[in-house]
Amino acid sequence: NMPTLDADDNVVNGLVKLCQEIHQSVAHMTQKYREEMSRYNYVTPTSYLELLNIFSKIFGRKKDELVLAKKRTKTGLDKLLATEKDVAKLRVELNEMLPLLDQAVRETNETMAKIAEDTSNTEVIKTKVASEEEQVLKKVQETRAIASEASDRLAEALPALEAALQSLEVLSKNDINEVRALQRPPPGVKLTMEAVCILKQVEPLKVPVPGKPGKKEDDYWEPGRGLLGDAGKFLQSLRDFDKENIPEIVIQKLQKHIDSPDFDPIKIEKTSKACKSLCMWSRAMHSFYMINKEVAPRKEALANAEAELAIVKEVLATKKRELKKLEEGLRTLQVKYEDAVRKKNEYETKVDECNQRIIRAERLTTGLGDEKVRWQENVAMLDHSLENVIGDVLVSSGFVAYLGPFTAEYRDNMVKEWITKLTAYQVPHTEHPELVRVLGDAVKIRNWQLAGLPKDNLSVQNGVIVQYSNRWPLFIDPQGQANKWIKNMEKNTGLDVMKLSDRDYLRTLENSIRFGKPCLLENVGIDMDPALEPVLLRQTYRQSGSTVIKLGDAVIPYHDDFRFYITTKLPNPHYSPEISVKVTLVNFTLSPSGLEDQMLARVVAEERPDLEEMKNTLIISNATMRNELKALEDTILEKLSTSENPVDDIELITALEASKAKSTEIKTKMQAAEQTEKDIDMTRAEYVPVAVNTQILFFCVSDLANVDPMYQYSLEWFTNIFLTSIQSAPRADVLEKRIKNINEYFTFSLYCNVCRSLFEKHKLLFAFLLTVRILMNQKKIQMNINIMT
Repeated sequence: NMPTLDADDNVVNGLVKLCQEIHQSVAHMTQKYREEMSRYNYVTPTSYLELLNIFSKIFGRKKDELVLAKKRTKTGLDKLLATEKDVAKLRVELNEMLPLLDQAVRETNETMAKIAEDTSNTEVIKTKVASEEEQVLKKVQETRAIASEASDRLAEALPALEAALQSLEVLSKNDINEVRALQRPPPGVKLTMEAVCILKQVEPLKVPVPGKPGKKEDDYWEPGRGLLGDAGKFLQSLRDFDKENIPEIVIQKLQKHIDSPDFDPIKIEKTSKACKSLCMWSRAMHSFYMINKEVAPRKEALANAEAELAIVKEVLATKKRELKKLEEGLRTLQVKYEDAVRKKNEYETKVDECNQRIIRAERLTTGLGDEKVRWQENVAMLDHSLENVIGDVLVSSGFVAYLGPFTAEYRDNMVKEWITKLTAYQVPHTEHPELVRVLGDAVKIRNWQLAGLPKDNLSVQNGVIVQYSNRWPLFIDPQGQANKWIKNMEKNTGLDVMKLSDRDYLRTLENSIRFGKPCLLENVGIDMDPALEPVLLRQTYRQSGSTVIKLGDAVIPYHDDFRFYITTKLPNPHYSPEISVKVTLVNFTLSPSGLEDQMLARVVAEERPDLEEMKNTLIISNATMRNELKALEDTILEKLSTSENPVDDIELITALEASKAKSTEIKTKMQAAEQTEKDIDMTRAEYVPVAVNTQILFFCVSDLANVDPMYQYSLEWFTNIFLTSIQSAPRADVLEKRIKNINEYFTFSLYCNVCRSLFEKHKLLFAFLLTVRILMNQKKIQMNINIMT
């Protein structure tokens, strides 16, 4: 299951050689460790396989983790940088759009002004048109009145005219010929024919007047008979007679006939039926003329009115055409105005959107300005880590696979040797591929320390080893530090604690395995119960679709969340190779720096409980705030990297600003807390001489086991003497004096308590050891050899 290394052959060959070198160097260091420290460790082929397995697991995981982290950070950074570029582009767009907007505003205003002007002109024309229409209406009414009056007056003559024409229709040619045939016409006939001839303007004959010699009179009979020559034509001429244009002189001549009582159709009918009709016709013509003459002024007035009406209508039509043209112009202007307004609104919208986008982009870039620098540094760091991940992971894998049983000094020496080999074999690696830096998680480590993990580098390394090892850890824990840490770390997950001496410990272990709970097996000795072997070797298999394991005689479900921890209080256990290959031995023996830190906390808690309480509160508070800060920073990066268009994502910007504000608030609080912690540490530092002296004395006592294995002293016992000494040491107003009193009292008290358990021959040795270590710490003597080995 070795992942793809993406490395050239030289690097791969170097890795192969380096794995061999690591295995061999650990074997060599194990021998040296046994000779110098009397501690046993075994390097077996299984250890080499463990190295390969751990490298395979960690390399793929670490590389994916770095690639993902880089991708996410790079994506967020690229979007932030793109946003900065967008601001410049948006400003260019804005500068290009502003003149267009100004032009659109000008065009809109100009068009609006033109519309206002033309609307005013149109209103004037509309007023004039309305006035002209009113005049036309008035003229029309006047003309209609004149026409109606003339028509009504003419209508009075129409009945007689129609009656005359109707009577003509009933005349036949024979009726006319009969009149024509008269040789001596009766007076009525003669009078009628005279009237007809006068109307038709037929000249009479001049004939002598009987009884009056020398005088002549008009005779219309013969000319009249001539008219009657063609009866049909004659009748038609009467029907077609131009009654509208009868000369006045004709009417004057006719007047005497009209006035004559004998010129009466009824009377004339007695002499001639035909002449009756002709009489009616003649009288109708006279009547029409007289009425028409009366109506003539009205007709003239009507003609004048119609002429004036035509003029007014033409003026009105002209005005209407002008109005129509103006209205069409207005409509064109309105369309132009609407188009200008649309353009103006579009530009205003675009300008507003552009401004808003610039504001949002600036909010984004300004708010994440410091994040940009950090992300750029992170990307560069991740690039560097990716380039060197293969060497770093190999060293870390070797650390996890081999270095758990060793003390800090031996671990450091081996890592330095491996780094030298990395360079020699040209395997890429960072300058200091230290386990905690390569595989450690700062947030997780802080949580471990809050749970009681000592803060020294050795203890943190142990925590990382436990996290990445493929085998369950067996802690060499004479001071109970690992025990305390595991119990605190797993207290919220239902930790089961058991001992091999418990009657039903296998039942407890079974429940832990079945339900996925952590389990702590404490205080084991040199030997292990064989029943634990399937658990230690993780001998799980599939049965009926489930993962199971055999524990004793029972086959039980195996929960993937199950975790197993083992601790021993033996300070220097000698486990057989068979046990060593089944577990990961982790040397949790307290280091000087770890003990010094604990003793400092103890003495400050006794002397200045207020300071120590504040210190502990600040540690928890700072850890919580750092966790929150890390979560917020991850949230900011996650939101930014997953957003398609950050500039337009208002919800994103608002959320980022809120996260950034919260982040800034936390940073401010952290700065204040860190300053307070520094102030507290300055005060606590005054008690460091007590802590240093205490850890020196503890390791003097611990080293007595090298004189005789019977001499075993617990940290708890040692701490109780220390606390009693603090309470019993003489008080002093000056802190330096108080510290001196505590150190002297505790040194003597410890010496007395230890001497009670020593053989007489060892008491002087112990006194000498205490003296030498104290003087060495005070730089008064130097020792180049370990006097206890």
